[in-house]
Amino acid sequence: MANASGSNVGGSSGEGREESSLAEGSSTGRIPKVKVLDTVVDTFLQKLVSAGSYERFAKCYKRFYKLQPEMTRLIYDQFITQLQTSIREEIATIKEEGNLEAVLNSLDKILEEAEDRKEPAWRPSGIPEDDVRSTLIPYFLQQQSSLKQLVQEQEKENVKLAEMVLEGRKQVLELQQQIQARKQAWQALSKNQRELAAVLKDPE
Repeated sequence: MANASGSNVGGSSGEGREESSLAEGSSTGRIPKVKVLDTVVDTFLQKLVSAGSYERFAKCYKRFYKLQPEMTRLIYDQFITQLQTSIREEIATIKEEGNLEAVLNSLDKILEEAEDRKEPAWRPSGIPEDDVRSTLIPYFLQQQSSLKQLVQEQEKENVKLAEMVLEGRKQVLELQQQIQARKQAWQALSKNQRELAAVLKDPE
């Protein structure tokens, strides 16, 4: 039974080491969530071993313990070792299948980025209408500002197009005037030629 008490002492010291490790981690900054999960698993296993102590195990198999105390101890040690190994393997499988390490690391990154933000984090007020309004109004205001900017840009573009149209009309009018002037000059020249031809044909 002395060996059994030694097992309990070992479990307590292991738990103390885990708590000390967490304390040291917390003094240097935020503890990674993966390490927190591993520490929780270790603590759970230590408490499980403590709850299923050798004394209780031997008490359940009292007759066998009296006949074979060393064998009883060996069976207990093998049972605890296999139980811890099985639980650790199951946790490792869950971490791998659920990609927990990447998820927890991503959570750590989100928390670090949140600490760098200067603006206060949003918290619900408890009144759904106010919460929806506080969320949607900034969005609508932003959209309104964007639309106003687009309208102003379009108005400027319309002014430029209107100026180009007026300039085009002015050029067309000038061309029409030039064509009319040349037409009149050609008509006058043609008239003079006819008169000159008539004079030459009949000088008297």
